[in-house]
Amino acid sequence: MISMKNTVFSQKIYPFLLAAYRWYLLTPERSLDTAYQAAIKIKDIEDKHFNGNKIDSKFTMHSSSVMDYFQGDLQKLLKTVQMRLTEFKASRWFANESKQKAALKLGIEYTNSAVILEKLEFIDQVTSKYTDNDIEPTYEDRNLQTVTLPTDLVNSQPFIPKTSNQTNKNIKKGKTNTTGILPRSIFNTITRLQVELDPESEQDVVQNFRKAQQRSIISIRFILLLIIVPLLTHQLSKVLIVGPLVEHFRDEKKVEIFLNGEMEEEGLLTLQRFEERIKFEALISNAPPLEAEELETKLKEKAEEVKEEFRKEGNNAIKNVFADIFAVITFTILLLVSKSSIAVLKDFFDNVVYGLSDSAKAFIIILFTDVFVGFHSPHGWEVLLEGISRHWGLAANRDFIFLFIATFPVILDTIFKYWIFRYLNRISPSAVATYHNMNE
Repeated sequence: MISMKNTVFSQKIYPFLLAAYRWYLLTPERSLDTAYQAAIKIKDIEDKHFNGNKIDSKFTMHSSSVMDYFQGDLQKLLKTVQMRLTEFKASRWFANESKQKAALKLGIEYTNSAVILEKLEFIDQVTSKYTDNDIEPTYEDRNLQTVTLPTDLVNSQPFIPKTSNQTNKNIKKGKTNTTGILPRSIFNTITRLQVELDPESEQDVVQNFRKAQQRSIISIRFILLLIIVPLLTHQLSKVLIVGPLVEHFRDEKKVEIFLNGEMEEEGLLTLQRFEERIKFEALISNAPPLEAEELETKLKEKAEEVKEEFRKEGNNAIKNVFADIFAVITFTILLLVSKSSIAVLKDFFDNVVYGLSDSAKAFIIILFTDVFVGFHSPHGWEVLLEGISRHWGLAANRDFIFLFIATFPVILDTIFKYWIFRYLNRISPSAVATYHNMNE
């Protein structure tokens, strides 16, 4: 009985304990490898996006949103390096000579000391450039450290940078210091003069201008990419992939010519008008009436033309469905792989939209609301939905179109009004007042 228990222990429990002991003995090497891989990732970001320099806004023209993205990755990787090096040192301290001999008996070979020293040297070389003070603040903190606009001069004064020392003084002010004996605009004017006399302010303005220029270039290029690449994908897939397959499997002798009843009625109406035109031309030209056989021959020729025309239109509609699917997939992939460009584009639109004057904001809002939710918008939505239906070879469902027109513009109008009330009224109340005045 005892021998059977020993056999069960040796077959089930002992291998598990052995694997756990091997994992414990390999802890130093595993921790060092994790820290080394994190340092490689930091070095890779430096080489690809910062020309081999440290991850800092001084060495790149990326926008603030992109820098936040890189700073988030940097903080995670530095934290990983710090934790794994701490684990490496602690596990090395517990790894005495007896445990090293036990590891050799189990067939575990430790990494050569030269390799360990090389990895540690590489980790120190990468992380030595970064300290807690070197990690850049968030987007809001950077705005406080670089740009401050006086409250009385928001709509009239140009871009004015502030130095970090002045900003820190403003941050330290409490609620008791928010009001003073003199008006705040006087102090803002004095501060603006100090900034204009500061010799470093010119460099700040040039650097911010370069960042804005780079942001505009990246945004426009990304917008063109989002438009051109899906269109090219649609046309190329339609000509090279979908077109030949549809022409091959859609044999004109086996399939129906008309995809829906609406196309069939349109073909019938075309043929009827052709017959009426022939009779009308014969009457006004005083020509002898056409014989029944001659009229039948011309109608057959016209019917063949109508048949070929609608067959091509049906094939084209089927091609459009699959080509649109390829275009949507391409557009989605572009959005998924371009997160940094999306952040730059969002920052670009924020600066463009909120940088407009109050009258320009009100004009754009009225233009969009009148086009999409205004009095004449139902006609535009009807034409758009009918065009989409014809593009895909579907019969225009009048009930669905009327239901869509009765609901979607109302929802869109509610979203516009909520955005105006919730965001624009808080950011630019004067623009909201101008909008109401222009709308009345």
